[in-house]
Amino acid sequence: MDPLFEPAILQYLNLRMPFGKYQGRRLIELPEPYLVWFHQRGFPAGKLGQALALAYEVKLNGLESLLKPILDKDQG
Repeated sequence: MDPLFEPAILQYLNLRMPFGKYQGRRLIELPEPYLVWFHQRGFPAGKLGQALALAYEVKLNGLESLLKPILDKDQG
Protein backbone atom coordinates (compact mmCIF):
# COMPACT_ATOMS: atom_id res chain seq x y z
CA MET A 1 0.00 0.00 0.00
CA ASP A 2 1.23 3.51 -0.81
CA PRO A 3 2.36 5.14 2.47
CA LEU A 4 0.46 8.32 1.64
CA PHE A 5 -2.78 6.36 2.01
CA GLU A 6 -1.97 5.15 5.52
CA PRO A 7 -4.16 6.99 8.06
CA ALA A 8 -1.25 7.22 10.51
CA ILE A 9 0.63 9.45 8.08
CA LEU A 10 -1.68 12.29 9.09
CA GLN A 11 0.31 12.41 12.35
CA TYR A 12 3.31 13.49 10.27
CA LEU A 13 1.58 16.84 9.81
CA ASN A 14 2.12 17.50 13.52
CA LEU A 15 5.89 17.10 13.14
CA ARG A 16 7.94 20.23 13.71
CA MET A 17 10.06 21.72 10.95
CA PRO A 18 13.63 20.88 12.02
CA PHE A 19 15.45 23.65 10.15
CA GLY A 20 15.18 26.93 8.27
CA LYS A 21 13.07 30.03 8.57
CA TYR A 22 10.08 28.10 9.93
CA GLN A 23 12.01 25.89 12.35
CA GLY A 24 9.77 24.70 15.18
CA ARG A 25 6.45 25.15 13.34
CA ARG A 26 4.16 22.18 12.79
CA LEU A 27 4.36 21.12 9.15
CA ILE A 28 0.64 21.74 8.63
CA GLU A 29 1.25 25.35 9.73
CA LEU A 30 3.92 26.05 7.10
CA PRO A 31 2.93 28.69 4.54
CA GLU A 32 1.80 27.32 1.20
CA PRO A 33 4.46 29.26 -0.80
CA TYR A 34 7.17 27.53 1.27
CA LEU A 35 5.69 24.13 0.46
CA VAL A 36 5.39 25.08 -3.22
CA TRP A 37 9.09 25.96 -3.17
CA PHE A 38 9.91 22.47 -1.87
CA HIS A 39 7.56 20.91 -4.43
CA GLN A 40 9.37 22.70 -7.26
CA ARG A 41 12.86 21.83 -6.05
CA GLY A 42 12.22 18.42 -4.54
CA PHE A 43 11.23 17.29 -1.08
CA PRO A 44 13.91 15.89 1.23
CA ALA A 45 14.24 12.13 1.50
CA GLY A 46 12.58 10.11 4.22
CA LYS A 47 9.80 10.82 6.65
CA LEU A 48 10.29 14.60 6.55
CA GLY A 49 9.97 14.66 2.77
CA GLN A 50 6.82 12.53 2.89
CA ALA A 51 5.33 14.79 5.52
CA LEU A 52 6.16 17.95 3.57
CA ALA A 53 4.65 16.43 0.41
CA LEU A 54 1.50 15.58 2.35
CA ALA A 55 1.30 19.10 3.81
CA TYR A 56 1.68 20.48 0.27
CA GLU A 57 -1.19 18.33 -1.03
CA VAL A 58 -3.43 19.23 1.92
CA LYS A 59 -2.86 22.95 1.41
CA LEU A 60 -3.06 22.76 -2.38
CA ASN A 61 -6.49 21.13 -2.11
CA GLY A 62 -7.75 23.34 0.73
CA LEU A 63 -8.19 20.49 3.20
CA GLU A 64 -6.72 22.13 6.32
CA SER A 65 -10.13 22.82 7.83
CA LEU A 66 -11.07 19.13 7.58
CA LEU A 67 -7.89 18.00 9.31
CA LYS A 68 -7.64 20.75 11.93
CA PRO A 69 -9.91 19.07 14.53
CA ILE A 70 -8.02 15.77 14.19
CA LEU A 71 -4.57 17.32 14.34
CA ASP A 72 -5.42 19.72 17.19
CA LYS A 73 -6.87 16.82 19.20
CA ASP A 74 -3.66 14.84 18.74
CA GLN A 75 -1.57 17.87 19.64
CA GLY A 76 -3.12 18.49 23.04
